[in-house]
Order: sequence, then structure tokens, then C-alpha cells
Amino acid sequence: MDESFSAEVDSFFDSAPPLPDGENISKRLADFIARNQRSSEGKPIRVVCVSSGGTTVPLEQRCVRYIDNFSSGHRGATSTEYFIKAGYAVIFLHRRGTYQPYCRYLPEDSFLDFFEVTEDSTIRVCEEHAKEVNQAIRNYRSAVERGQLLKIPFTSIFEYLQVLRIVAGSMKSLESSAMFYLAAAVSDFYVPWESMAVHKIQSAGGPLDMRLAPVPKMLSLLRKEWAPMAFCISFKLETDSEILLKKADMALRKYGMHVVVANELSTRKKEVIVVTEGSKVKLRIKDSNEEVEKKLVDLLVDHHSNYIDLENKNLVI
Repeated sequence: MDESFSAEVDSFFDSAPPLPDGENISKRLADFIARNQRSSEGKPIRVVCVSSGGTTVPLEQRCVRYIDNFSSGHRGATSTEYFIKAGYAVIFLHRRGTYQPYCRYLPEDSFLDFFEVTEDSTIRVCEEHAKEVNQAIRNYRSAVERGQLLKIPFTSIFEYLQVLRIVAGSMKSLESSAMFYLAAAVSDFYVPWESMAVHKIQSAGGPLDMRLAPVPKMLSLLRKEWAPMAFCISFKLETDSEILLKKADMALRKYGMHVVVANELSTRKKEVIVVTEGSKVKLRIKDSNEEVEKKLVDLLVDHHSNYIDLENKNLVI
């Protein structure tokens, strides 16, 4: 690793605020990985870390204001469901308050609107929402009880990268059976913790000038050091279709990703382009009854299978 980059990374983590509940996160991950090392038949179980939602950049240590990153977490939550259907165990690393697996079936109303009070004061699910709520609960409980889903929340860029490093360390032992599906919208710039105002910035102070530092690109660290045998997928979102594929190719080479999923902001829910070293495959849905995430996960599972086969052959040789 380049010395200047190493210094940037060290500076980021050394100055970051302590991770809340870090020991408990490590323990939960260790238990989850131990449970999903091998199936009852002795075969390796595939484990994927799905990152989902956007990171915030705090402007004050006792944070009142922050810069946010656009992401609802819908792709990550939806993809998690399809990975579980495909037999993967999923570590769902998600932004607090964004879409959750199985809950996307529910109407976007207040949670209280799902229920009604009967004449005998019993609370029950409204008939119009009963099917969606029952399906969500059954699917969610099934995934958790089978040990296929572990949810870990984050909010800030500091929290996200600290947790991602812990997750990668926990998954390192899984070697090629591990996958990273990095759909989170990660902030490109941040305010270093030691440069940040401690208390709320006062508007009476006049115009606000603030210098943001670039967030060190941790993807190369993930590939080379944190979990070097894992199969890694990153995402590239652009608003300009003219530069989208160029940027995806650049990310593929620069960070050593196995796959980069390229998507344009205006069409991201209908189509994506799966970019690998030897191909560019466009996945597109034709109507609202389809979900592009299903096609995407199916294709990535095939790519992961090919990667595992290749790594196994290399071990034999």
C-alpha cells in the first residue's frame, strides 16, 4: 500500500470517534459467521455483506447538522431478499431509517394505520393490509430463525467504514465463499473529527466556510488486505450517461473489483449494466411486476459460482 494512502487511512481511523457498541457488533458477527461456516452436509455456506443506504457527514461533534447522501436503501433491501432465496446468509449493513428486507411490501403509511381496534378492544391487522403484513413477518422470521440474516445499522461515514472493516475481518476466514455487495452510497468527502466544531455551529457567526477532506477509498483495502479472497461487487451511480461506463471501467481496474454495477440515476430502477473485465451486460425489466434486482442477483450468483470454481482449481494446482 502506498505510504501516503496508508497515512490517509490511518489518519481517518485514528481520528474517528469510537464506534458505539463495537464489541457487541464483533461478537454478533463472530457468532453469525460460526453458524454459517458450513451446512449440515459439510459444504461451505456462501455469505454476502450487503451494504445499503447512504452515509452522513457530521458537521459538529455533537451533531445537529450533517451532509447527507441520496439513497433510500431500496436496492440493498430488495437484493437481500433475493440473496436469501438463493441460499446465502446475509449481513445487512444498513443506514438507520432506510428500507429494510421484507418491509418494502408494506404500504408507505404510518405503522399505526396497519391496525384496527375491534369492538372487544382487540388489536388486529386491517384486512386491506393483512396479506402484506403477514407475508413480511413470515419471510423475515424465517430468515432470522434459519440464521440467514444479521442486521447491523450505521449512520455516519465514520460508523460505516469502521463497521465495514470489522465485517471484512470476520468474513476473511470464509475466503472465496464470501461476497461483498456494496450498494451503499458512501460519502466522498468528510470533515475530519479533530477539525469539527464541538457544539452546534451558530448562524450568527455569518457565512460558513468549511474545508472537506476526501474520504480514503477503502475498496482497494477491502480487496487487498481486509478480505482478499472475497468476491467483490461495487456500484457506480452517475447522472451523466456519457461518462457512466468509463467510470465503471475505471473503478474495476483501480480498485480490483470483480464486478461493477453501473446505473444511471433516472433509470436505476429499470436497468443496470453489469461490468466485468470481459463483458458488459445490460439487465432491464419490461414491466412493473418485475424487479431488476432479481435479474442482478441471479447473474451475480452465477459469477460468484464461477469465481469459487476457479479458486478451487487454483488451490488444487
